[in-house]
Amino acid sequence: MNKSEVREKATLAKAAATVLNRLDTHQKNEALQLMAQALRQEQELILSANLEDLERGRQQGTVPSLLDRLALNPERINAMAEGLEQIIDLPDPIGDVLEALDRPNGLTIDKVRVPLGVIGIIYEARPNVTVDAAGLCLKTGNAVVLRGGSSAISSNRQIIEVLHRALALSAIPVDALQIIEDPNRASVDEMLKLKGLLDVVIPRGGRSLIQNVVENATVPVIETGAGVCHTYLDASADPTMASDISLNAKVQRPSVCNSMETLIVHQDFAARHLASLAEQFKESNVEIRGCEETLAIIPWATLATEEDYSTEYNDYILNVQIVNTIQEALDHIAQHGTQHSECIVTEDKDQAALFIQEVDAAAVYHNASTRFTDGFEFGFGAEIGISTQKLHARGPMGLPSLTSTKYRIYGNGQIRR
Repeated sequence: MNKSEVREKATLAKAAATVLNRLDTHQKNEALQLMAQALRQEQELILSANLEDLERGRQQGTVPSLLDRLALNPERINAMAEGLEQIIDLPDPIGDVLEALDRPNGLTIDKVRVPLGVIGIIYEARPNVTVDAAGLCLKTGNAVVLRGGSSAISSNRQIIEVLHRALALSAIPVDALQIIEDPNRASVDEMLKLKGLLDVVIPRGGRSLIQNVVENATVPVIETGAGVCHTYLDASADPTMASDISLNAKVQRPSVCNSMETLIVHQDFAARHLASLAEQFKESNVEIRGCEETLAIIPWATLATEEDYSTEYNDYILNVQIVNTIQEALDHIAQHGTQHSECIVTEDKDQAALFIQEVDAAAVYHNASTRFTDGFEFGFGAEIGISTQKLHARGPMGLPSLTSTKYRIYGNGQIRR
């Protein structure tokens, strides 16, 4: 019986992982540099493939914000190459000794970082994820099986071809980097059951994708979260700061997971400043949906539903909720948030401390935009995603998050009695 594409490529990756595990940091960095050079040198091939995806998306009625996530240009390809170069500059965590101890019986024990093995990554429209994921996994000695969204299949296929040509000139086996080209959902379902070939699966995308992976995988999952992110403008918030942070969180790039979906406003702040802030959102073509109190201040807004408050729009749509107390804001976030990124804008240090303490999220901000939840901004370099779980990794997942640990025990003939 012939193997499926998914199983065949996972099997190849598993074999390559053994070779990859033997390589030193210099060999891995050399391969990443070749990959960065290849992206720049062969960008026209990638841009041509990306045009196929964009045209297909337009014909299928893809919304502009999602087309923006899909689109590549020379600047974005250069940024992808720079991302690989930043990974080169980051310390290689493999082999780091995390603990060391000497036992009374003479045993010496240490705990070191090791690769996870073979990582499966399932993601949606952004082709830059293909490069980020490849770089991060290979730097940490992991083979990787990628399954991108069908909307970016031409771009992803061409990117992998370019990266394979680069790897062929390096010590890293070409088979360590695989992409599943089958666009059917069955290929995702099969990946989720490849326990023994894949060591972990990481979903990166919308809530339905992540939920499907979490509920159906037999392979261990690192859960990255959809981003229903909130900004709470407290009564004491500085109006200029509140405006700058709110607009940045929503408008700077609405298609990403750390953009704001709901603005929560204390009633005192709303009475003084919400109308003028709403006009700024209107100038940026943001549609506002809000509670009854919001509509009394912003007549052109529409009434928000409970479903709206739990929706990750990734678009120029913003929910507004007016509250009487910070506790109401905390309750709203607990009910509708996704444990991703939450922000309070306030001049009251006690209110800020309460918010930071009480909010259960991977990243909690005081007086700064949620848009900073990003590996580059945290100093981690490119990241594999934002983990919203509480085991193994949480927040932006850089190189250390893609490792496991091993205990090494050294003796001189000890036996247990």
